[in-house]
Amino acid sequence: MANAILVTGGSRGIGAATARLAAQRGFDVCINYNRSAESAARVARDCRNLGRRALVVQADVSAESGVLRLFDAVDRELGPLAGLVNNAGILETQTRVEAIAADRLGRVMAANVIGPFLCAREAVKRMSTRHGGAGGSIVNVSSVASRLGSPDEYVDYAASKGAIDAMTIGLSKEVAGEGIRVNAVRPGFIYTDIHASGGEPGRVDRGASGLPMKRGGRPEEVAEAIMWLLSDAASYVTGTFIDLAGGR
Repeated sequence: MANAILVTGGSRGIGAATARLAAQRGFDVCINYNRSAESAARVARDCRNLGRRALVVQADVSAESGVLRLFDAVDRELGPLAGLVNNAGILETQTRVEAIAADRLGRVMAANVIGPFLCAREAVKRMSTRHGGAGGSIVNVSSVASRLGSPDEYVDYAASKGAIDAMTIGLSKEVAGEGIRVNAVRPGFIYTDIHASGGEPGRVDRGASGLPMKRGGRPEEVAEAIMWLLSDAASYVTGTFIDLAGGR
């Protein structure tokens, strides 16, 4: 029986919280990372302490070769996949569209759009009943930015997450009859390191007072939604989005 979950970008933030919660819920976990080897090792240790197998794989999922190597490692070390969490993503320094260079656009779209597409492709090949699989679940980590647009900050990031929303809808319909459910979470204003990448580590605190709930969110709160979508409790749910942005 398939019991393995692959979490891309699983060394920090939402990915790390999801990997730990998956282990608590009885899943074996593959923790993918690109640069944070030490953090990935800590997450794996926590998962193993819960009695689950934990595989750590370095791979840049924006490159097809990295994606293929990642999925080969999962096949070899963990066995059939039950779920994929497309979490890996980047953003760059806050700026207006008029200042965005083509190479920045290329980096953001490669990491946030091409990578999740390639990972979804490989997951479908393994999980689809059309290909002899037992079914499974894909959860894409989008962002509330896909609705809000992130003006004056990172419209390119918001656009990349809009692409993930469209992919979620289209793929969910494409594989619904093949035993695969595809859903997405749209976090926003969550306390993770990604805001430092945009040049403002305190962004959540700055914006919290403007949220209906008057506070930022925790990665663990997003992980709970992801795990629900992965679980059999969501067995009739596909093509759906859960927004986790304090009411924004």
